[in-house]
Amino acid sequence: MKDFVDSTAFNAEQGNRARKLFAAVVLAALDDAIADDKKYGNGPEQIARWARSRDGREVLSCAGIDPNERVVSGLMDFVSKGVRTSVALSREESERRNAAQQAEAA
Repeated sequence: MKDFVDSTAFNAEQGNRARKLFAAVVLAALDDAIADDKKYGNGPEQIARWARSRDGREVLSCAGIDPNERVVSGLMDFVSKGVRTSVALSREESERRNAAQQAEAA
């Protein structure tokens, strides 16, 4: 019985690693689209085309993201803001955005 529990935990850990790997691919696609937007002005269209493609839908699904139109719109909005993923995920950027939102609300 102990072996069953250990193999189940191992499989769950492998699944989590795979999801993280595919999430990294999504972040890279976002960064590529942001770079395209700065260079050519077509980043939101590029990320939408990728997210709607067979490969894009597969990667999003494997990352644990439902590849629906609401997600595509969110990806397009993210790219249009032009903030690279590493910056957006940093604590400093989150704190800056929260401060800006509080200032707007006041």
